[in-house]
Order: sequence, then structure tokens, then C-alpha cells
Amino acid sequence: MGKFSRLGNNLYTGQKSIDFVGRKWLWYAISGLIVVLAVIGVGVKGLNYGIEFTGGTQYKVTLSSEQVNQDNADKLREAVGGLGIKNASSPVVTTSGNSSILVQTEELSNEENAEVVEAIIGAVNVSTDDISQDQIGASWGDEVRDRALLGLVVFLFLVILFIWAYFREWKMSMAAIVALIHDVIITIGVYAMSGFEVTPATVTGLLTILGFSLYDTVVVFDKVRENTKNLRASRTTYADAANLAVNQTLVRSINTSIVALIPVGAILYVGAVQLGASSLKDLALALFVGMAAGAYSSIFIATPMLVHLKSNESEIVLAERRAKARARREADRYASVPVYKDDLPVVDPDAEPTPGGVLVEDDEDLDDDDFDDTPRSGGSGAMGRGRVVPTTPRPVAPSRASGRQQPTRQPRSKRGK
Repeated sequence: MGKFSRLGNNLYTGQKSIDFVGRKWLWYAISGLIVVLAVIGVGVKGLNYGIEFTGGTQYKVTLSSEQVNQDNADKLREAVGGLGIKNASSPVVTTSGNSSILVQTEELSNEENAEVVEAIIGAVNVSTDDISQDQIGASWGDEVRDRALLGLVVFLFLVILFIWAYFREWKMSMAAIVALIHDVIITIGVYAMSGFEVTPATVTGLLTILGFSLYDTVVVFDKVRENTKNLRASRTTYADAANLAVNQTLVRSINTSIVALIPVGAILYVGAVQLGASSLKDLALALFVGMAAGAYSSIFIATPMLVHLKSNESEIVLAERRAKARARREADRYASVPVYKDDLPVVDPDAEPTPGGVLVEDDEDLDDDDFDDTPRSGGSGAMGRGRVVPTTPRPVAPSRASGRQQPTRQPRSKRGK
């Protein structure tokens, strides 16, 4: 753990640095490949919507509290699924409180419905009076889906307003939205390829991971704003300052993600392996995949995208030029020393120098002092760099007061004494 702490300290101080921003095209390619695979999975396999979205039949089996356990739920799942009925081949069996077990299937005919009821009676030894049936229409599922999409749109709109109001930077909002869409597409693709059912619990988990991903992105962006608020004084570029911000928050992002993923992974294991088909696994899978994708996107997608969007701003372009000039000068400090040659041009010593005394031939030769934004007063002669000597209105003459006794200033307590 000591090595990890030292690594975090070196990343924070800049002694060690991982080039996240400079390799943005690599991260874009990896994320693009994952997104394409997710879209292909959704297009080829499609989403496995639960009974709440497609409609179907729900059987409520009333039992004593001792009989409401996982063993009886497994018996009901095997009994109903082994009937050979297509729409009942993958029933969803869950416990409901301490008094009943719910069995959900797709829409069945009257004959198939009778077979399912007989299978339930034989599996847990109950009577017909202990079984109640409810038909779930597909229209209710359509309403749930529409409300989920509405909630997603409202959430994204509020995210844009929040980041714009907090950072006063619409490009940060754009980068955060791209990262959120990236996380949503990957999560939906995993659901399509894994075959897990999409239930209202899935929608709840999906909206939850958006908040987690946004939280991690805002933390990184806040550090980016802190590092880049005065590029001229820090003598660095926007890309380098943003990359330093990602390195400074890297250990924190990893620790936060691990702490969040461990309990979610445990819930996913219990829901998918121990309990079989249940709403826990639907919620846990969305949380697990979304949190992992959110941690990845806040580091590899959001910040490089922000630097990419701001790369054409004039202040950032000037910072890049200053950095290149410093790098050239530090590489060979004697490269700018003039060397006498026979074909040197003859310079008139009486010629008026350029303002600041600097001859600029190329933008790449500009240094920090050449980008001085301080306004200069008018004048003819130049003295030093960036200073202009004002012209005197008349020749300096001897002062008439030079032979007089000059007054002296006394403290107020001694005046008049």
C-alpha cells in the first residue's frame, strides 16, 4: 500500500505522468469499437424486455411464511419452465414478502394457462384457491418505457444546465454529455448481448449510473479548471494542465470505483447465481456496468474531449506557441546567439528601432515577453524591452529654486511651535 500511496503522490505532484490527453485518438478508437459492438448487439439480438414491458400473466401463489423460500421458488421455476410451453420457458419467479411467491410468464392461451396452474399445484402442494392470476397488458409497459425515456431526457437537460452554471463553460457540458451517452450505450449493449431482462429495475439502475458518471466527471473538470485558470502564469499549455488534473484525480477515481463496484458485484452475484431470476440482478447489472463505464469515460473520454473542443481558442493557441518557443530555447540555449558571417546585412545604426527592440520574423519565435498584453504609451525612442521613453517638451534648464532654502516637513504635533 505504501507503493500505491507514493505513486499517487508522484502523480499528483507531476513527478510521474500518464499521457491521457496526448493519446486521445487511441481512447477514441477503443471507445468507438466498444460502442459499435454494443450497437451491433442491440441490432442483432435485441433487448429482452420483461413482462412489465411486453405484457403477460402473473401468478401469485399464497404460502405460509416457512414455505416462502428460495427452494420453493426454484421448484416453481423448474416446474413451469419444463412444461415445454414457449411463452413459459423462462418464467420470472420472485418472492413477495413473507406470504407469497410470484410467477410471471408471457401471454398464454387458456389451455397453456391451465397447464401452468397444474404445474404450480404439483410443485408446492397448494390448492387452486391459493393461486391468483393477473393479466399485465403491454400498454402499461409502453407507459413505463415512455416515462423512462422522458426521465432520461430531463436528466440530460438538467446536466447541461448544471455544468454550464457551475463551470460557465458550454464545452465542458458537451464533453460531459458525450461521456454520459457513451456510458448509456455500453450498458444497453451489455444487456442485449447478455440476454438479461430489461425491467423497471433496469431503468432505475440506468438513471443511477448517470448520476455516478456525472459526479466523477465533475470532480475531474473541477481540477482541470483549477489548473488552467491562469495559463500564462503557470507557463504551461492547456493540454498539459488538463492531463495533470486527470493524473491528480486518478487514484481517487480508482479508489471510488473499486469501493462502489465491490458491493454492487456482490449484489449481482447473489441476484444472478444464488437467487436466479430476480429484480436484484437487473438492477445490479446496470449499476455494475454503468459504474465501470463511468469511471472509464471520466478519465479517457471526457477530459480528452474537452481539450479537443478547446484546442482552437486563441488563448490556448498562444500558450501552445509559448511552450514550443521555450522548448526550443531550452533544447539549445546558444542557438539564438548571433554568429558573424561575411554576408551579414548592413544595418544602419541611426535607424529607428522597432517597438520593444525585438524583430519578429515568425510566430514560432515568439517568447513569453513577446506576448505582453500591457498597453504601451506613445513615444518615439525605445529603451529596453516593452518600454518606451517619453519625449521631453524642452531642454532641461537650471532651476531657479536651487539657491533657496527648501522647506522641511514636520509632524503635526510640532507645527506652530
